Amino acid sequence: MTRRVAVVNAGVSAASSTRLLAEQLAGAVDSAVSARGEQVQIDYVDVASLARDLATAVTSGVLSTQVRAAHDLVADADGLIVATPVFAASYSGIFKMFFDTLDPDSITGVPVLAAATAGTPRHSLVIDHAIRPLLAYLRADVLPTGTFAATDDFGSTELNGRVSRAGSELAQRLVSDGAVAGFGGPTESAPRRSGRSTDLGPVTDFASLLNGHTGQV
Repeated sequence: MTRRVAVVNAGVSAASSTRLLAEQLAGAVDSAVSARGEQVQIDYVDVASLARDLATAVTSGVLSTQVRAAHDLVADADGLIVATPVFAASYSGIFKMFFDTLDPDSITGVPVLAAATAGTPRHSLVIDHAIRPLLAYLRADVLPTGTFAATDDFGSTELNGRVSRAGSELAQRLVSDGAVAGFGGPTESAPRRSGRSTDLGPVTDFASLLNGHTGQV
């Protein structure tokens, strides 16, 4: 059985360290699931490409076709990876808008790996004080290992170890528990869409529109 993992990436720069961390986590999940004799399909949602549509959705309640498609990928997933840059000591605005516009039942019980990036390690608690409470409010099953990466962490043995451990946690949950899509997604008995990994548009550089960011995001 092929498991589906949606990667919600809120990186905003052209060379996004947040996207890089999300890809590393997705690769770790893929490797760990494959080692257990199963397959995984990775679908990417690059939230920056939806920024204008999300602002419209928040202010008017009208969801564009692109936002609905992104929400469907998340609702249909057996597991999630969510990654955001740190802005003003918390998750980015577009990251929050994506979850503000998501059906609150879509990720109930779904295992989620939380990740964040920043320019310095002083923001390393952002996962526990900001991201984890948001996902808990949506009744997601937030996995124990959160993955934070400062700029200097990339390429380090320590970060590679945390990525591997986090990927193994999600893989174990996917293979051991089976498909656990949220109330807004399919059940194990429901047919799943097939196809290769989906990337909903390029990561657009909105950094010039945002203030207070820390490091490359």
